[in-house]
Amino acid sequence: MTRKICIAISRQVSEPILERLRSLGDVRMPDSDAPADLAELFKDADYALVTPLDGRIDWAVLAACPRLKLISTISAGYDHIDIEACTERGIHVCNTPGAVVAATADLAFGLMLAAARCIVEADAFVRAGRWGSGSAPIYGMDVHHKRMGIIGMGRIGAELAKRARGFDMEVSYYNRRQLPPEEEARLGVRYLDLDSLLAQSDFVMVQAPYGPDTRHLIGAAQLARMKPTAVLVNAARGGVVDDAALAAALRDKRIAAAGLDVTEGEPSVHPDLLPLSNLVLAPHIGSNTRETHLRMAMEAIENLLGAVQGAPLRNCINKAEEAASVPA
Repeated sequence: MTRKICIAISRQVSEPILERLRSLGDVRMPDSDAPADLAELFKDADYALVTPLDGRIDWAVLAACPRLKLISTISAGYDHIDIEACTERGIHVCNTPGAVVAATADLAFGLMLAAARCIVEADAFVRAGRWGSGSAPIYGMDVHHKRMGIIGMGRIGAELAKRARGFDMEVSYYNRRQLPPEEEARLGVRYLDLDSLLAQSDFVMVQAPYGPDTRHLIGAAQLARMKPTAVLVNAARGGVVDDAALAAALRDKRIAAAGLDVTEGEPSVHPDLLPLSNLVLAPHIGSNTRETHLRMAMEAIENLLGAVQGAPLRNCINKAEEAASVPA
């Protein structure tokens, strides 16, 4: 008798999704929303659907899961999965990068506006009853017709460039590889080296992925090259920006303001950042809209369903060949 495939889901999902998965095999799912023991949950699974909130999937978890062929994560990031360990064990890992692009660009642009126009400071001012009290007015800075510099011209960077055009901004970018001329023309952007971008930009938008070569890509030396009137926004990954160096630059008014959706060691925040009034902080909510999370879940499920059905893998992180499929 042929063994039915086993699909493990790290969190409870809706009945329509369960029915769709049950049509393909046995489905295992926790009885509650409490964190599951992943090694126990996945031990007989062929395929797994996970989120970053479930805990790290490392060698210890994988060693207990000899049948596992694919992990589909409901996220663009995959820091919660040991990709090297998965690759060594022949386990494919798929993510959902397309679903988060527009929402993350919206959030980054919002942080830029909030930092430039002192929106959080103004909100606190009104709530404290200081409006009309004779206090000095709050002055921000114009965003329209300014220069935006984007570090990392991937899909989110391209969305930022589109939004900047609506504000009549001049957009430059720095990337590991320069875009083809026709793509630059389509987006209305020009390539600059990093030092030139930092020196010329009024708003520096960090959208570079995190890795050994981008850790502290923006540190004290880079911050010193920025205009004293400039604003830095990081909605990419904590660690791309040196938070201690940023705190010092903001405190000493060497740059005007910053907006962070991500921090080093999050959810911890560098203590020198917390007292700063010229900083807007958000708790890594770039993709946190109901519509986006639904799209992420559906994309992750489609990744998993395609793998079960033997289709070419989509959004596979640890296999270069896009046409690769999961072995039976």
